[in-house]
Amino acid sequence: MNQATNAVRAEILTQAIPYIKEYAGKYVVAKYGGNAMTDPELKKSVMQDILLLRLVGVNVILFHGGGPDINHMLDALHIESHFVNGLRVTNEDTMEVVQMVLAGKINKGLVAELTALGGKAAGLCGIDGNLIHVHTKDPALGLVGEIDAVNKGIIDNFLPVISSVGIDDKGQPHNINADTAATEIAAALNAECLVFMSNIDGVLKDKDNPCSLIKSLTVEETEALKKDGTIAGGMIPKVDGCTDAIKGGVKKVFIINGEIPHALLIELLTDEGLGTMFSA
Repeated sequence: MNQATNAVRAEILTQAIPYIKEYAGKYVVAKYGGNAMTDPELKKSVMQDILLLRLVGVNVILFHGGGPDINHMLDALHIESHFVNGLRVTNEDTMEVVQMVLAGKINKGLVAELTALGGKAAGLCGIDGNLIHVHTKDPALGLVGEIDAVNKGIIDNFLPVISSVGIDDKGQPHNINADTAATEIAAALNAECLVFMSNIDGVLKDKDNPCSLIKSLTVEETEALKKDGTIAGGMIPKVDGCTDAIKGGVKKVFIINGEIPHALLIELLTDEGLGTMFSA
């Protein structure tokens, strides 16, 4: 029985070799959020996947959000939250909380998880080394940043764990949409792929039928599905981020359900195809 189990394990590892060769030495940006961040077991599973990819030579960059934690802290401090088109209106008080939660609590917590597993991780935000340079997107939104440039030189020596805070010409921190920031980082690096780990399976032909998952889409096919209404509502900004990344030079973009244990490894190192893949 032991020999059979070992043989199965060896076969799984052998089958992963072509996929490892595809990504080894290349950048893979993983945007991590949703319930996979709040469930301790899921979080450990994601960190193990990230570390394994790094150990086999993939240049993984972990990008995280943290909206629920920000909301919780704002509520505790009796600071009201307002959103416009999905973007948090960010005054100076809110910005202090955003920076504290994202660049502090969440970021360092993820670095600690990776370090405990034996990884060599470094927690960064867009302020560090002027990593993400921004200008104010819209004065009506307050300190919400639009990205001007990404300084990619700072991220090569460690497993970077990056939070979505940027900085402007005057040294003022700005809040940035985490999906947008991950897209810009991936494009600046000409990444082999960008993976959005969300709480959805991907793009569905029928939003009420989880079995109607569309496994792969080109930019052209995505635009057609937007026009005919298959992709609608809250899915539009998600798929726009995917197609923007492709147009920016990223080879492949995935939307996968981060609540499935080891979804990242299954998507990248097998032919299972759990989510939707976007390509040119």
